Amino acid sequence: MRSISDTIERLSKLRLKGQIHVPDGTLSELGPFGANPGGLEARVHIPTGLLPRSPLVVVLHGCTQTASTYDHGSGWSRLADDYGFAALFPQQTRSNNANTCFNWFVPGDIERDRGEAASIRQMIETAATRYDIDRSRIFITGLSAGGAMANVMLATYPEVFAGGAIIAGLPYGTASTVPEAFDRMRGHGVPDAKTLQSLLRNASSHMGPWPTISVWQGTRDATVLPSNAVSVVDQWRGVHGVEQKADLVDMVDGHIRQVWKSSDGRDVIEHFSINAMGHGTPIDPRSGYGRSGPYMLDVGISSTLHIARSWGLVASFDRRKEPHLDFDLPVPPMPVTAPVSASGPTSGVQKTIEDALRAAGLMK
Repeated sequence: MRSISDTIERLSKLRLKGQIHVPDGTLSELGPFGANPGGLEARVHIPTGLLPRSPLVVVLHGCTQTASTYDHGSGWSRLADDYGFAALFPQQTRSNNANTCFNWFVPGDIERDRGEAASIRQMIETAATRYDIDRSRIFITGLSAGGAMANVMLATYPEVFAGGAIIAGLPYGTASTVPEAFDRMRGHGVPDAKTLQSLLRNASSHMGPWPTISVWQGTRDATVLPSNAVSVVDQWRGVHGVEQKADLVDMVDGHIRQVWKSSDGRDVIEHFSINAMGHGTPIDPRSGYGRSGPYMLDVGISSTLHIARSWGLVASFDRRKEPHLDFDLPVPPMPVTAPVSASGPTSGVQKTIEDALRAAGLMK
């Protein structure tokens, strides 16, 4: 098991080795945004001719990254240009965190109207007012520490967001010190589902409706273990009133997607389990969005595009940027190590899904 100091040292080396060139001018300064108790910076991308009452997507980078490097790798601003929405990029400073991680576990930064959470809320309010944003269509996403911080924002300000996407993130309120944070990343000491749900409910006085939740996790992530994704789903099941078992399990671009539906049939929680992926954001440069780099992993599926589509920012029938894909065709099954029976109702794709769920620890 790696020590905390070893993990920090590896992150620092990756920060120095992994810097990539990012074209200037894609993101601009948001400018003054009111109170900033968390001491964060803010970048923004506003497409030319943005229409009134357009959506807003808030994007939180991961450790060792900046707003620009994460945008360069994920393709959010390019998608914003193509489909007409604003994008806001909060940015951590080295004075707050040497590895530019959002402080997703520091009590003074993860409570409503305090610290970094309050700063991000102020940025959103400023952008929403300045650019005449449709307040019913504000969304948030992030990677790793940014994914955990996205969950902080969804928990503490649920009335602000229509939906959120947490990529390799962690459940809200489960750590308050650096050692606890690393333990949770390794999957140690995470509370049970009932406690997780209580932490979420106690983060605000909100009574609903609640934002939809999309969770993305690599099955070979050794930095934030995949069990954290299951815990995030468990944390949000309570407010959405759904059972532990998913209502739908299917394959999307060769990866498992689980879906939990509300009583009225809406998709309220989804969990993408990305086969054989380590720690990072799943991208597919062939989609037209994103470029591979440190923590930006080309695994043949664009989380950016799928997340935007689930939020209604990209029409489900729109294939303009991915002519090489056809989601209506059967997805080739993933390789499996267990022999597949040639007979019985569980042969073929169904057995492939079940084997992969067991391998990911999502099914017994």
